[in-house]
Amino acid sequence: MKIDLHAHSNVSDGTQKPAMLVAAAAAARLDVMALTDHDSTAGWAGALAAARSLEIGLVPGMEISCKTDRGVSVHLLCYLHDPAHPGLLEEITKAKDARLTRAERMVERLAEDYPLNWDDVSAHVAPGATVGRPHIADALVAAGIVSDRNEAFANILTSHSRYFVSHYAPDPVLAVELVRAAGGVPVFAHPMASARGRVAAPETFHDMIDAGLLGLEVDHRDNSPEGRTWLRALALQEGLLVTGSSDYHGAGKPNLLGENTTTPEMLERIIAAGTGSRPYLP
Repeated sequence: MKIDLHAHSNVSDGTQKPAMLVAAAAAARLDVMALTDHDSTAGWAGALAAARSLEIGLVPGMEISCKTDRGVSVHLLCYLHDPAHPGLLEEITKAKDARLTRAERMVERLAEDYPLNWDDVSAHVAPGATVGRPHIADALVAAGIVSDRNEAFANILTSHSRYFVSHYAPDPVLAVELVRAAGGVPVFAHPMASARGRVAAPETFHDMIDAGLLGLEVDHRDNSPEGRTWLRALALQEGLLVTGSSDYHGAGKPNLLGENTTTPEMLERIIAAGTGSRPYLP
């Protein structure tokens, strides 16, 4: 089986509608995929309908943006949680609202130097989608200011830029606790992606494990080889799930569906641990 457990639709920062994403996964000969939009489950219904039509397995999920008390960004994948769980939903809504406010403030700063306004950005945001910097990047590309998202993030939208504005994100330990309370399976996304910025300290990993973390996304293009070795050792030591995935965003990133995969045995463990919602497996 070919299983990819990390992909985004235009409900967050991907470029394809959920149904189109599922069709792309089927065309890439995936047997099972997971939809993991940032801080949103709004794409689940459309993805499920397409999965049933195309007879491809679908694991409903989400990616939660977190931040440690030292300001280190941590992304937490969660699978098979209850999307209506009050505690998790309240925290996700808070983070999603903060993303919108942050984006508006960044556009205000950008408008001082570039021919860009909020209407330009909102044109790239699907109805109800979680707004993020990639949407601002798409507007910059459309305006001819940069050539692609990568150039936008390398310069104008980097966290070191004067246009950057931070936003609220839950502590990763709290996020793990809420995902478990919602019957979900929490997996630390691309934990050793040092090219993206600072990575979490070892104590953060152990605090998250103590809170109920169940897995590590080891095989991801942004994890360094040394980082993957360290992660596998930690997973073995702590009895954690090990996953691999593409982090596909359509045309938004060069990542390809199925470029890294998860074993059937690990998928079985995820399904056994998740009690908040069910996967579709034809």
